[in-house]
Amino acid sequence: MATSMHNARILVESRMQEAARGNAQARFDLGMAYSCGTGGSAVDLVEAHKWFNLAAQAGSHEAQICRAEIAEEMTAREIAEAQRLARAWMVRSLPRAAA
Repeated sequence: MATSMHNARILVESRMQEAARGNAQARFDLGMAYSCGTGGSAVDLVEAHKWFNLAAQAGSHEAQICRAEIAEEMTAREIAEAQRLARAWMVRSLPRAAA
């Protein structure tokens, strides 16, 4: 179990780096990881929705479909929280202007 949790953590960390570079597939992979509970980690539909939303914004049609599917299992409050988290992530990830 510890090995699978370690592998899941490595997967998430590596995909986060690519997601920050705008990689739609990495963002989609994170959405899948959170929606399925990769490596024994807990399912987190708010995080999954956030990542599918970010992947969709980066051009992933598949992420749009997955986002809609999991939204059916979420409350309006959970969806609003996922959207807020996605906006906050985008703001933090924007390249800083040279001073």
